[in-house]
Amino acid sequence: MEKNKVLLIDMYGVIIKESKGYFIPYTFQHFPEAEYQRLTTAFKEDRVFSKAQKGELSNQEFLEYLEYENPRETMEDYLKNYLTLDEQFRDFASHISGRMKMCLLSNDVAEWSEFLTDYYYMNPYFDEKIVSGEVHLRKPDRAIFECALEKLKCKAKDCIFVDNSVKNLRVAEELGMETILFNRDGEEYEGNVVNNFVELGEMLRKFQ
Repeated sequence: MEKNKVLLIDMYGVIIKESKGYFIPYTFQHFPEAEYQRLTTAFKEDRVFSKAQKGELSNQEFLEYLEYENPRETMEDYLKNYLTLDEQFRDFASHISGRMKMCLLSNDVAEWSEFLTDYYYMNPYFDEKIVSGEVHLRKPDRAIFECALEKLKCKAKDCIFVDNSVKNLRVAEELGMETILFNRDGEEYEGNVVNNFVELGEMLRKFQ
């Protein structure tokens, strides 16, 4: 079957239940209170997390900056034990990937995204993966959506973008994409809204 539509789908807050991740509180839990000011400066002023998500720091550099002794072990512990795959995702993806092209569009540290998609056996579902840490662009920057269109060789009108952030959806709307809010966080949105993957699958049928 020819796949005429492209589904662009977010990771955190959609595929992974934790919409904001959990890494900053995870870090504060793993260091003594005497380190809190240093960590606060690293996250808020030095913006090391944002830099890692834009590929300006590797996972190794990012976690060494925070003074973790074993960056690889820390990454794996966090991703395996502090994030939750939505239990409905695989059934949804196995059905939808046969009818639409599916592209991951995620703000993430490059190595984290690679680990997560491999660990949860997601890679077969995706025709393409656009990850901020690899392309050096972050949502809601319009350029990351344009990058996705270029890589997928498609037009905005043929795309449906699913995200848990209204701010990100607005940019996709401006480009001409159909948009759906995956409502993990109770945001107000006047457009299409779903609460789970069953509802998302039902809604996507009207776009085919």
